[in-house]
Amino acid sequence: MSFSLIVFNFLLCRFETMVGWVDVHAQFNSGEPQRLKVRCLGVTLRGLKDQLNEFNQGVNPRDTRRVEYIRYKRPTLDEGRVSFTWVELTNNENMKNMFWEHSMFHWIDMRITLLRSTEDVIKSLIPPEDRDYVGK
Repeated sequence: MSFSLIVFNFLLCRFETMVGWVDVHAQFNSGEPQRLKVRCLGVTLRGLKDQLNEFNQGVNPRDTRRVEYIRYKRPTLDEGRVSFTWVELTNNENMKNMFWEHSMFHWIDMRITLLRSTEDVIKSLIPPEDRDYVGK
């Protein structure tokens, strides 16, 4: 890859980040990776989870699970080589760091864990008075 092409790609990624969007390759509960754009300017961890929930609901309308955990591949530059490690997002400061660290890359790889809400789990339980009926 030529130097000018590298600079162009870097500037393009910086521009997209400056206008507030970044490409994400998201894998929900070890499923097929999905490509989407997420808002990155001024977004909180809760806001990112809401964006990912909305995307998942659009792709899987019957899925009532919600985003619980988000991990991403953090790039590290060491002696001219880039390596990646998985890091869990736990607070808003992590969010700022993630978007800043990825300003020179085309996308962010994420692994998202979806869990059912407590209310959904409770709704799916068989009430004690109905257990005898089910067992007969």
